[in-house]
Amino acid sequence: MTVLAIDTSNYALGVALLEENQVLGEYITNLKKNHSVRIMPAIETLMSDCERVPADLTKIVVAKGPGSYTGVRIGVTIAKTLAWTLKIPLVGVSSLEILAAGTGRYFDGMVSPLFDARRGQVYTGLYQFVDGKLTVVKQDQLVMLDGWVEQLSVADKPILFVGNDLPIHKAKIEEVLGHKAIFASMTEHNPRPAELALLGKDRAGDDLHSFVPNYIRLAEAETKWLEAKGKIKNG
Repeated sequence: MTVLAIDTSNYALGVALLEENQVLGEYITNLKKNHSVRIMPAIETLMSDCERVPADLTKIVVAKGPGSYTGVRIGVTIAKTLAWTLKIPLVGVSSLEILAAGTGRYFDGMVSPLFDARRGQVYTGLYQFVDGKLTVVKQDQLVMLDGWVEQLSVADKPILFVGNDLPIHKAKIEEVLGHKAIFASMTEHNPRPAELALLGKDRAGDDLHSFVPNYIRLAEAETKWLEAKGKIKNG
């Protein structure tokens, strides 16, 4: 099995090749540059350096969101095109799950990966490794950070926060959670495409034609509350 993983869901762009139980190679940048221009050359360079051709691929795994609407759409479009052309399975994995998998494997607690969504909102979820397997404690969601940390304040375990947007929200997290909040190191904030490949390699393929990005929307009640407060525009 040779898996190509693609992640353009946020500023970090990543591609990886995983073959059987070995990471052949991965490429990551964390730059505010045009993913649509850079993703195919990145894939081609990685494939060439690893001496693999498209016919060698047996599965495509893609970060399906949440994240940047444009970034998520680029990655999913490329992944669907490759899977359809090569007639191989496509698997979508949560962009937040990738971060949790990369940092929580040896952490005795829960992991809250996050991406900033502006106006005090974050994309986040809650994950935990149980018997070596990553499990979902709270589903991925778009929430106000204030409300999220209040939810987490009742947790009976420490919580590891990870993500390149963490500095925007770190002060508030510390204020509410105190010593219960643990923060990942600088080198852990980029989602690793090799983790993405590992997460998706044994999963069943998604239906190629109906597969779409997972942008995640605010719950209707919260949307109306924010509109009433003038924090978002109606429509």
